[in-house]
Amino acid sequence: MTVANLFHHLFATLDMKMTVFMLSAILLLASCAEDNGIDKKGLSMKTNTEGNTAANSAADKAPAEYGFTTSSTVADVVSNPAFGDFGHLLFPVDRNISGSMTLADISSSNVYVWYSHIRTEKTVEIINRLYHDALAGNRIFYRMYSDAEIAADPSKADTGLFLFRGETGKPFAITNAGGGFMYVGAMHDSFPHSLEISKAGYNAFALIYRPDDPYSDLAKAIEFIHDNADALGVKADDYSLWGGSAGARMAAILGNRAYLQQLTGRTDIPQAATVVMQYTGYSTASQYDAPTYVCVGSNDGIASWRTMQNRLMRLEEMGIPTEFHVYDGLGHGFGLGEGTCAEGWIYDALRFWQKNMSAEPGTGVPPLYAD
Repeated sequence: MTVANLFHHLFATLDMKMTVFMLSAILLLASCAEDNGIDKKGLSMKTNTEGNTAANSAADKAPAEYGFTTSSTVADVVSNPAFGDFGHLLFPVDRNISGSMTLADISSSNVYVWYSHIRTEKTVEIINRLYHDALAGNRIFYRMYSDAEIAADPSKADTGLFLFRGETGKPFAITNAGGGFMYVGAMHDSFPHSLEISKAGYNAFALIYRPDDPYSDLAKAIEFIHDNADALGVKADDYSLWGGSAGARMAAILGNRAYLQQLTGRTDIPQAATVVMQYTGYSTASQYDAPTYVCVGSNDGIASWRTMQNRLMRLEEMGIPTEFHVYDGLGHGFGLGEGTCAEGWIYDALRFWQKNMSAEPGTGVPPLYAD
């Protein structure tokens, strides 16, 4: 397959945009029954439901040194010196976001289209985590592209990696939010995941990518972290790629060893140890795919759980490790699934990643070509 044909294949998926718009009306916010594959012992995540007024009130009464509250505005965040010239990337740059919106206002499906179970307190926690990391002198944002590259293509200015630090020298994850390749829903679909991954001791980078060139940006992110692993304080091998909806397609594509080599033009970058996918209808399966964890709701009107399950069955037949969870009654875009039967799935995914880490550092693989 030529590179031109590859990109034609990849971006053909973008034709789904209008279909997804039409399907968005059937998103279901239903509660669901327990999945027996979840071990809920030792969960650290809260179980309040979206818009919990008691939780919002408690956050509003937080001491001033805590940072931001539910009543803080987007402008308050973006203009804070701790977020430098990249604060606007905390919010979807491809959506019409008013600076006067509060963090409570923005934590809504009206902003994060196609998503459900959006939690104001999680938004506040994420922003305060990054804020306090910055105040402690830790760098929280990295631009992947050089000044020269951005000057040649100004669209690259609205890309980058937010780092949620874990333990120095531990493997890293790259989380990729969805948004139908129309916008990047990071505050619900990748920042929360990165936060929880970092709490488990691993380093997590949330990618802000260009919706019209997502695969190039993820390839660049993998290269950037691999080439700067020592300076970033992360292990270059045994990394994982995570994604929800459109972001899951990105993770699957770059988790494929052949596509990784074609999109980066390099053979020295190891394949991801694990790909974690949520709610996407991606169906291509290849012998070059990475071990894959999947979770999805049974009532997802956008991504069929059967499509996801069938793909994993094909991977299993090729000898590729997989794990599949479907949550009865749950719809699309549930993120961490706090307050639902999906709550705790991220710990299953972390265990799956750990099981598929290699014992020794990768040494690269010979050139491959995608099927």
